[in-house]
Amino acid sequence: MEKRIDGATQLICLIGSPVKHSGSPLMHNFCFRHNDQNFAYMAFEVQEEDTAKALEALRLLGARGCNATMPCKTATAKAVDELSPAAQIIGACNTVVNENGKLIGHITDGTGFVCNLRENGVDVKDQKIVVIGAGGAATAIAVECALEGCKSLVIFNRTVSKAAAIAEKIEKAVPGCEVKAVSSEDKAALKEEILAADILINGTSIGMAPNVDATPVEDTSAFHEGLVVADAIYNPLETRLLREAKEAGCKIVTGDGMLLWQGAAAYKLWTGVEMPVEEFRKFKASL
Repeated sequence: MEKRIDGATQLICLIGSPVKHSGSPLMHNFCFRHNDQNFAYMAFEVQEEDTAKALEALRLLGARGCNATMPCKTATAKAVDELSPAAQIIGACNTVVNENGKLIGHITDGTGFVCNLRENGVDVKDQKIVVIGAGGAATAIAVECALEGCKSLVIFNRTVSKAAAIAEKIEKAVPGCEVKAVSSEDKAALKEEILAADILINGTSIGMAPNVDATPVEDTSAFHEGLVVADAIYNPLETRLLREAKEAGCKIVTGDGMLLWQGAAAYKLWTGVEMPVEEFRKFKASL
């Protein structure tokens, strides 16, 4: 690694909190080495209120860009100079590209999540989907599912007004998709909607390390045969939500594939070339 870094190496990083668990540095640095590209990827602990200052620092240092994770995605969208069309609709971004001092924000979460589902044999087209959460990742996932042709979306969030605003945006962008917002505090409604759903998606940080005993669905009787349960979390790989869903006979989809595919999209935005996905998979499997 040290031999590859020199005075011309460009920084790409991750900002958010917590970030110590992140698998992004391992993935991107392997791919930079594999493709012989002069970049280095590092993770920095940044709180939401410091997002704008962190982005200005990256601009000053001439960094090529960054990823933004929770809780910085919305703040990042507000701080960049320009947003991609998808990021503008969602109001959040997870990838920033520095184009000669101009910071452009993109969102790759939804694309990565749907690609991960598809790779695991799950198609969102014509499906009834329940999404838990209304943050940057959850919103990106909901938007992408609608664009991919899902039949209906029910978005659960503690702040119903936030979920309702997202539902309104999706209905305007994709008129054929039925969308409604419900409070995640309404446990009876959550159970009812999950029982009627084809796919359940957790787009929150509930269950992420170190709080691995938490779950967004306490009533496991909501799980049923034929339900697909997918999590955006990848640490731990199998969250309590996924473990209990699997025990109930549901098909589960872990979040590590989302990281891989959204990372591949970000990688191309920064470097202009495809990420060596299969080579990274082999490398990771060898660890």
